[in-house]
Amino acid sequence: MNQTTGDRADGDRADGDRADGDRADWALSAAGDGQAFGRVFDRHAPRLRRHAIRLVPTPTDADDVVAVTFLEAWRRRDHVRFVDDSLLPWLLVTATNTAHNVTRASTRHRRFLARFPVDDPAPDPADGFTDGDAVSAMRGLALADQRVLTLCVVEGLSEREAAAALGVPPGTVKSRLHRAKARLHQRYTRTAESLGGAL
Repeated sequence: MNQTTGDRADGDRADGDRADGDRADWALSAAGDGQAFGRVFDRHAPRLRRHAIRLVPTPTDADDVVAVTFLEAWRRRDHVRFVDDSLLPWLLVTATNTAHNVTRASTRHRRFLARFPVDDPAPDPADGFTDGDAVSAMRGLALADQRVLTLCVVEGLSEREAAAALGVPPGTVKSRLHRAKARLHQRYTRTAESLGGAL
């Protein structure tokens, strides 16, 4: 499918805001209209990939997260949640869950491969680059913390919108968000200090 929507560097909010057709397109796609599903995909896939790449080890994993997220949306097409007629918040929550699972599977796979002897491997150039401290700290948080931070901090949804996406009361989002921010700050401070950074 063509990812023509929201590829601009400054388009993080813009591509998700054109969600006025989500509910209508979703109803059409559930009735068998593949083009309607394609419109939902094109509308949100770039933003989901930008979100997933913050949470998984490699860009290829981010592509997998997007694919699995839309597969899960189709599999649960009668149970998705719309927030103000937008499917994006539900997709973000699902992508966060999927990224968590992909990261765990990738970690298990690397541990498995590390048990085998290797003859003087060539160094991987990617090993010379690291994620930012904040991204590393975010990845180390529990899944529930990642969900609420993704919706409210990274994506800028209101507590009401996040509550609708998560299926919980707004007060629950408020308390979870407060605790998640505190845990992120604590992890970020520890990570920065261990690297010699000053806060």
